[in-house]
Amino acid sequence: MAEEEFRTHQSYIPDWNVVEENGVKHLVKVFKFNDFIEAMEFTDKVGKLAEAEGHHPVIMTEWGKVTVSWWTHAINGLHLNDVIMAAKTDRL
Repeated sequence: MAEEEFRTHQSYIPDWNVVEENGVKHLVKVFKFNDFIEAMEFTDKVGKLAEAEGHHPVIMTEWGKVTVSWWTHAINGLHLNDVIMAAKTDRL
């Protein structure tokens, strides 16, 4: 996804950060929870969404927080689908 195109869609996911890792851009957001159980329940919801859509993020679950990172492996970068999945993750 070109930078200009991403900026057009960024308003739909204002709390997500673009992080470059090994030259590959990712959409990353940390979700906060009251305890580990809530974090695990959210992780499960993200996993079910990912499986239903056939698009899988990196999910790191810790006590009280879950970090979700979306990008498209096939193109080693961001695609419109990543923005859509980030927005769907926000709605969980």
